[in-house]
Amino acid sequence: MTAPAEEPSGPADYALSCVAACVTGEPAPRPPADLSCAPPAGCFVTLKKRGDLRGCIGTLEPCEASLGAEIARNARSSALRDPRFAPVARDELAALTCSVDVLGPSEPCALSDLDPAVYGVIVEAGARRGVLLPALAGVQTVSDQVDIARQKAGIPPGGSYELRRFRVIRYRQGDRLEAEGKQAHGAGVDG
Repeated sequence: MTAPAEEPSGPADYALSCVAACVTGEPAPRPPADLSCAPPAGCFVTLKKRGDLRGCIGTLEPCEASLGAEIARNARSSALRDPRFAPVARDELAALTCSVDVLGPSEPCALSDLDPAVYGVIVEAGARRGVLLPALAGVQTVSDQVDIARQKAGIPPGGSYELRRFRVIRYRQGDRLEAEGKQAHGAGVDG
């Protein structure tokens, strides 16, 4: 796969174009106008190869001036810097699929406020923090969700921690950016 000749149309298509460009050494594609003008937001870019996780890197809070720039940053990191995987190679590009989760604001919560199908979770203890996106295959219960995030943070079983929850809008390839105002604010997992 090489970067498409056309401008990518949505968040996931744009992210995959950014992955292809960084892996092949081509210039980064220009984001679609709606992503360039979208307000900054944290996001996660998830890469899968034949259905298996191949990379997932994101930001809880925006680091860039626009959503388009945030997606480009996290797409490159997902392809090249996810410590669980070797960098994506050129010969893998054709087998990759991509989704982008745009995060809404997080809020403190109790265990009883969580639903792994609707909310992502942040588990924090001091400087340790683990994050798990909502609506992930194999994560059926709140206990599963919190335990996975706790383990990612390196918080021991029985250790104390604080919880935060957030909603996302999940974009898959072919999906367009949601109408302004709905973007990750109370919309739940979409898609």
